[in-house]
Amino acid sequence: MAKARDLGTESDQKLSKSLSRMELFYIGLGGIIGSGWLFATLYAAEDAGGASILSWIIGGVLISFIALAYAEISSAIPKSGGIARYPHYTHGGLVGFIMTWAYLISTSISAAAEATASVTYLSSLVPSLACKGVLTPLGIGIDYVFLVAFFFINYFGVKFLGRVSHGVGWWKLLIPSATIVILLVFYFHPTNFTVDFIPSSSYTCHGYGGFSAVLFAIPNAGILFSYLGFRQPIDYSGEAKNPKKNLPFAVIGSLLVGIIIYVLLQVAFIGGLNWSTIGVTPGDWKALASTSLSNGPFFCLFRESKVFGLVFLIFYIWSIILLLDAVVSPSGTGWIYMGTASRTIYAFSANGYLPEIFLKIGKTKVPTPSLILTLIIGSIFLLPFPAWVTLTSILSSASVFTYMMGGIGMETLRKLAPDLCRPYVAPAGKILAPLATLSAGLLVYWSGFHILFYVVTAIFVGLPLFFSYYAHKILEVKKKVAISLGIADVILIPLTSYFYLVQSDYLVENNLIAFIIYIISMAIIVSSNIVAVYMSSPAEGKEEIRAGIWLISFIFAMILLSYLGGFGPAKLIPFPEDTIVIGIVTLIFHYLAVKSGIKTKALEELERGVSVS
Repeated sequence: MAKARDLGTESDQKLSKSLSRMELFYIGLGGIIGSGWLFATLYAAEDAGGASILSWIIGGVLISFIALAYAEISSAIPKSGGIARYPHYTHGGLVGFIMTWAYLISTSISAAAEATASVTYLSSLVPSLACKGVLTPLGIGIDYVFLVAFFFINYFGVKFLGRVSHGVGWWKLLIPSATIVILLVFYFHPTNFTVDFIPSSSYTCHGYGGFSAVLFAIPNAGILFSYLGFRQPIDYSGEAKNPKKNLPFAVIGSLLVGIIIYVLLQVAFIGGLNWSTIGVTPGDWKALASTSLSNGPFFCLFRESKVFGLVFLIFYIWSIILLLDAVVSPSGTGWIYMGTASRTIYAFSANGYLPEIFLKIGKTKVPTPSLILTLIIGSIFLLPFPAWVTLTSILSSASVFTYMMGGIGMETLRKLAPDLCRPYVAPAGKILAPLATLSAGLLVYWSGFHILFYVVTAIFVGLPLFFSYYAHKILEVKKKVAISLGIADVILIPLTSYFYLVQSDYLVENNLIAFIIYIISMAIIVSSNIVAVYMSSPAEGKEEIRAGIWLISFIFAMILLSYLGGFGPAKLIPFPEDTIVIGIVTLIFHYLAVKSGIKTKALEELERGVSVS
């Protein structure tokens, strides 16, 4: 049996079990309706024009498959930081570490992204805070004030956070809904839907045209980022009163409400565009980025609209309310995401990838050391990425990469632990599981090579921690071997990535030779480390390494196909053939991953605990 254990079972019992059914629901909805409703409609229109409505629908359907899979897993295993803990249960340390590390990247950036959205929106009132969507030094300073506020809301305890999120949740539901109604009734231009509804590449922000633009917008315009909030109830599930009963309702219910609101918001935004007022040629969607809309899309629609009389008064008052909401909505999501990030670090420690100090529960019954580290990481990430759309593109792809384990985890658990109590059983599991994995694979691929490269690089940058810490502590690799591997990776992985960035002019140029050198060098570095750990581990450790070979192979297959496909610099496999190839490859790896699942000590202990209870 694999050595992978859950080191957090004792500390789990110290967490406050206080979140009610509706508090879980509003934590989910609060994660979904945040900065996305303020900005994603604009960036989606820039990427896909009027057809961005389809982007929201398609993205919602794909995320729903993933959410249904996680609803089953989380109802059976309600754990704080659950999404980061489940891969450890089914595949052991190598898969668990990579998925937890990638998830940590995304959750750590999320709170900073929400704070950035608030400050960027307020720049419509105070221009010195941001310039064309990018924060100024003053804006970054205000951003840090938001992050500190998010920290203290979490520090006061999950009971306080749940009640505040529940109250703010009503506001976050009301304001977007009222905005939709006001624009549809008083300021709707139907002709906007007939002007290059699916635009050509010359009229979109990133140069993709036709249906490829519709798909590209999902991970790159903030659509995917907005929908990712469904995960919040799962990551807080260890602090819920009745998680086995209430989690499926919170996860699925909040996502369905979010999909409806976002689709209607996109309709209202496109219908509310007055091209002459914003000084843009009708149908030139990419030009929206250079207008005042970039600092506050809906605020500018109301402030710059050509209306008179009572309607003008309504629009003026509502624009003020939107400025207030620019603080409330992203902040409500920001403090939820900061809590999620702290639970991810907590899960990191529970899996054995970090020292157990991060399992420590403070006086307010929250993982205090993990919360402090979350604040530090979020503050660091803010500096190189002071723009909302950049932050959300990277964290969305990193998140969805981990969501591949939704379908894989659900089917693997059904195979390895068929008698595990499942209060919610997802329908048509044999079909849903591969669909969930396929959805995640496609969403990652559509983000484009320029984003996927950074995500993959960030994943590999975390490997020194695995080889130098977990491999020694849990897999019993000799200390000298583990430290030597860690030091080598700290040097070689960043150098290899930087070499390719420079040779390709920071991902702008198609330099096939440089890419081949990069991919071969990285494959040699990673595979040699895995072989060294495998050869130095006992039988149980070897089992965990074998269970992760599929994931390492999938990462290299994805980055290679991303470079060669229609969303990469080479474009040797054009759209839509590239998407078909990715779909087939992803499904192959789904079944390889399920076959690679192993019975870990963590899963065995869980089953024993369930049977005893």
